[in-house]
Amino acid sequence: MRFTVAVDGPAAAGKGTISKAVAQQLGLAHLDTGLLYRAVGAKTLAGHSPIEAARALQPEDLDSGDLRTADVAQAASKVAILPEVRAALVDFQRAFADRPGGAVLDGRDIGTVICPDADVKLFVTASAEIRAERRYLELNAKGATTSREEVLADVKARDERDMNRSEAPLKPAKDAVTLDTSALSIDEALQAALVVIKAKLPNN
Repeated sequence: MRFTVAVDGPAAAGKGTISKAVAQQLGLAHLDTGLLYRAVGAKTLAGHSPIEAARALQPEDLDSGDLRTADVAQAASKVAILPEVRAALVDFQRAFADRPGGAVLDGRDIGTVICPDADVKLFVTASAEIRAERRYLELNAKGATTSREEVLADVKARDERDMNRSEAPLKPAKDAVTLDTSALSIDEALQAALVVIKAKLPNN
């Protein structure tokens, strides 16, 4: 069985949490495509060319423990606007999506560019303020010293870059189901996603 679920959305909307849980419950492989860009971003912070870093990316690079920092997130957002970087990572993502047994991919251009023929497309979103608060609490729990105002400014800056880049801008696919998680718990958001996905499973 090949069954592809594409989950897109802005930072801290909950797409990663939902995607991972969906994959676990349905026995599908999961790829957080943002990690590809974070891995490239981390390499650029270490002095590498973003294009060469993208072309040389290996699966084990996604296991690095420093890919969730705020600095790497900003670097990832900056390299993601480069067409050459995006092109270098497309084959990696499409091969993952095409694996037997089915796959869930989350990112910002899965349903629009990477897997336009995905069986299910979700666009997970939430208000910038809600997303910033989630990210602030996450960073605070890790001991980061940053203010709510700084995190909100970062979230809005990433949205601006992601939505207005010339190559694969962040937007819902025309046939995507939008899931606003602003007022939902993690479990409520997961159950809402599962209702949409299970309705499209081949055995239904």
